[in-house]
Amino acid sequence: MKTSLLIILFLALGLLTSCAEYNPHSMDMDQAVHNAKSKADHEALAQHYEEVAKEMQAKVDEHKKILSEYEREPWLIGKQQATGFGVHCQRLIDVYQKAAEENLEMAKMHRELAEGIKP
Repeated sequence: MKTSLLIILFLALGLLTSCAEYNPHSMDMDQAVHNAKSKADHEALAQHYEEVAKEMQAKVDEHKKILSEYEREPWLIGKQQATGFGVHCQRLIDVYQKAAEENLEMAKMHRELAEGIKP
């Protein structure tokens, strides 16, 4: 009983931290994109977007691991709660996957812009 309560508490804390507002950008992206004029500026933005995409993919992998734990051992927290947590994890996986794809697309566009600028 005590062990299952601790597991539920641990999982709930993990979900709460996962749901906290998350801004992967370390800068004001509107300003950075607006100010990008040179080849180096666009290459730096492309690199930034690629790094954010890697972070998003790491989140995807993390939540896939959590989801597999829920699916593998649902009796630890109760089948109904595991199903709810599983749905939540799948939504996060989808959101982070989409974010990774969009950041890679932005990186591609900035690489193309950088190639079009003559030094």
